[in-house]
Amino acid sequence: MGVTKQLVVGITNGDGRRAQACSVSARTRACGWQGLCLLLSLTWLWSPGWSQQPPQAQPQVQQPSQQPGPAPPKISINVKVVNVLASVRNKHGEIERNLTKDDFELEEDGRSQTIGYFSRESDLPLSLGLLVDTSGSQRRVLDQERSASSTFLDQVLRVDKDKAFLIHFDREVELLQDLTSSRQKLEAALALIQSPQLHRAGQEGGGDSGDSPGSSPGSGRRGGGWGGGTHLYDAVYLAANDLMKNLEGRKALIVLSDGVDRGSKETLASAVEAAQRANTLVYSILFADERPYGGGYGGRGMGGMGRRGGGWPGRYPQQERPDGKKILDQISRQTGGRLFEVSKKLPIEQIYSQIQDELRNQYSLGYTPNPPDAGAGYHKITLKTKQKDLIVQARDGYYSGQ
Repeated sequence: MGVTKQLVVGITNGDGRRAQACSVSARTRACGWQGLCLLLSLTWLWSPGWSQQPPQAQPQVQQPSQQPGPAPPKISINVKVVNVLASVRNKHGEIERNLTKDDFELEEDGRSQTIGYFSRESDLPLSLGLLVDTSGSQRRVLDQERSASSTFLDQVLRVDKDKAFLIHFDREVELLQDLTSSRQKLEAALALIQSPQLHRAGQEGGGDSGDSPGSSPGSGRRGGGWGGGTHLYDAVYLAANDLMKNLEGRKALIVLSDGVDRGSKETLASAVEAAQRANTLVYSILFADERPYGGGYGGRGMGGMGRRGGGWPGRYPQQERPDGKKILDQISRQTGGRLFEVSKKLPIEQIYSQIQDELRNQYSLGYTPNPPDAGAGYHKITLKTKQKDLIVQARDGYYSGQ
């Protein structure tokens, strides 16, 4: 390195130091061709032209784009879940409150199903509908029904959580109070319940005189003629389809009637179907007066207009009275409710207490039908417990795809 440095300095100093440069050159020659090559290499490296060249640019490697790609499409899958509310009693009629999912067996159309959802429901909001028969056959028992219903609603409805509505039915179906949590509004509606006055001989129109209490022209669902006195099926259908169908949570109807329908546009089957589609329990309270018109159903009395042999004059001659108990039992059993019959041993106050106990101690079960494509229409549900002496109270089936 010392030789190289002297050589470069000699070249840059010019003529004034020519002799020294010659001496260095002579010494370089003595080194042979190897030294000359080294001199030329170093001169090129120290030249100003080279020192101004920028370093060779490195090839750019294109990085993958950091922009997020389009989000993957979301796939929505509709899974049908069938919900079943159930009450369970032992052979003594006492409610079983501590069962688990593993205690139940469930079938749909005879095929075993897996229970995917299970809970004991005592805290879910309750929507309750009270349907009171105000036809002539009930006029003697309305005071008892009104008083017991008031006590029941006061005890069962929790403030700001549960709601109720009130419907009366005779020759029309009328909503006296829409769904509300107000005790005052419900009490006011109950006070409107009274039996319509019977027509006098020769008076035109239906079996009831005038509009029912609280009604307005055109309100309710009206029947016509003497046969339109008790629209039980219409009342159940309208309560389930118009008021309960789109509500969530626990839902129940309580029907106070003798079970005899006269003049409904709906049928018994369509009323039951509406309640099943709305997933609504129907509790029936059979409150029959053995002397509805002062001489038995269809006998003498009724303002002198009754005809022996049964039926309303004009439209239902010689027609036997339907079995109201069987009708109410069918409505209740197929929807998961229960039929009660008022008697001296079982007064209406005690019945309401039992209904209240059931509503507060229910099991909620849910399952996805297997196979999932069972088809539209009615599907029968069979729910039971592995413990054979327990009685399960639940709806008989449901409708799908319609």
